[in-house]
Amino acid sequence: MGTYFVNLPLRYIQSHPKYLDFFIENGLAPEIGLDTVSLQYDLSWHAEVADQLAAAGLSCAVHLPFVDLQPGSLDPLILEATRTRLRQALEVTAVYNPEHLIGHAHFTPMYEEHFSQWLGRSVVTWTQFLDGWPDHPPLFLENTCEQDPGLLNDLLIELSAHDVGFCLDIGHWHCFGGGCRRSDLGHWLQSLSAFLQHVHLHDNEGEMDTHLGLGDGGVPWEEFFDGLQYLELAPGVTLEPHCLEDLQRSQRFMQENPSWFSRLGVTVPA
Repeated sequence: MGTYFVNLPLRYIQSHPKYLDFFIENGLAPEIGLDTVSLQYDLSWHAEVADQLAAAGLSCAVHLPFVDLQPGSLDPLILEATRTRLRQALEVTAVYNPEHLIGHAHFTPMYEEHFSQWLGRSVVTWTQFLDGWPDHPPLFLENTCEQDPGLLNDLLIELSAHDVGFCLDIGHWHCFGGGCRRSDLGHWLQSLSAFLQHVHLHDNEGEMDTHLGLGDGGVPWEEFFDGLQYLELAPGVTLEPHCLEDLQRSQRFMQENPSWFSRLGVTVPA
């Protein structure tokens, strides 16, 4: 049985060290969130955090910066800024020796008429990023506002030679992707089954990305786990609560539905 990850923005650790202490004391493996703020911290600070995690025997993952970035931008200035930020993130990321990386594909409806251009530029962005780290861990690109899984499938096919897979953020699917209205979860799972290697789990009511504890919103959890079993998929898991109460609720949900998680190889919290 394996571990599951829990999201932890690095800027939280810097401003409130108690968050890191909490993860270490409770044996939680963090999916570390990098952003423009935490990229400005000295490498020595990052190395100290990485050393504390390693000393505690905790694995970690890294969520790459995404706010204000667009890997397939048609604007050359935005595109270069995105690639520059990702190059900067690479140096910091390597310090943590992560098990996997998470990035945002970030296709939006405004690119529908320019999909081929967006696709080509995205492929170059991610290829250049990964070429900067020849022995990089797997990169999983997640959905945000995408409403058509076929678009992501096209991107992942183009990147398949670079150890790139898909991370299904089911909360994003439910609200931003219109899954609450479309009820197309099965279509998403089938369309991206060849690439699905990780999932981000949180809940919402379908209108806003509220990151509720599992079971506190409208995400169709039984359909989700049944779909994974039917397709014989066992992706890795990250919980994405935004407060302690929602983390505890998600852990109770895991305890209430142990077979769903044990089939994924996840150790259910006691």
